[in-house]
Amino acid sequence: MSLAAPGEPSAFFREEAGRLRAAAREGPVLDVACGAGRHALAAAALGARVVAMDRDRAALALLGAAARARLLPVHPVRTDLETPHGIPARPGVFAVILVFRFLFRPLAPAIAAALRPGGLLLYETFLEDARPDAPGPRSPAFRLAPGELPRLFPGLEPLRHAEGVLGPPTAPAVARLLARRPA
Repeated sequence: MSLAAPGEPSAFFREEAGRLRAAAREGPVLDVACGAGRHALAAAALGARVVAMDRDRAALALLGAAARARLLPVHPVRTDLETPHGIPARPGVFAVILVFRFLFRPLAPAIAAALRPGGLLLYETFLEDARPDAPGPRSPAFRLAPGELPRLFPGLEPLRHAEGVLGPPTAPAVARLLARRPA
């Protein structure tokens, strides 16, 4: 398998970079299902200590090499997040949790529990899309229904939520959520 270098972080991440930088002063950042680490590297470049989890050994190796080359504090962790074991970390430890283009609904309670009080969740993933040539996964198991994303995190306070084709007309339909765990 050939992996490309990590790309640029999403527009949503870039829009919230100031808020993420401030929150990351309170503790580490977790990038869930990080892949090659475009968001993990971007968070570390903001000054955050980052734990990046994924099950793909090759992607984590690419991320580790990129972090070392840029002298960024990213700790890659190989784990399968699609198991009943959840997130291999203590509850309430992360100041920020990032989830991009990943959906495993049973993990939502563990994500919320891993946030420290006052911590932020930044989540963006695919939304149901009626376009026959829509980018993204075909299976509804990997696409959110309208309004579903905030409902997956009932204990968190939504600060920002948007859904639809939020970029050029050829972009995938996505749901975005910025939420805070109450202090």
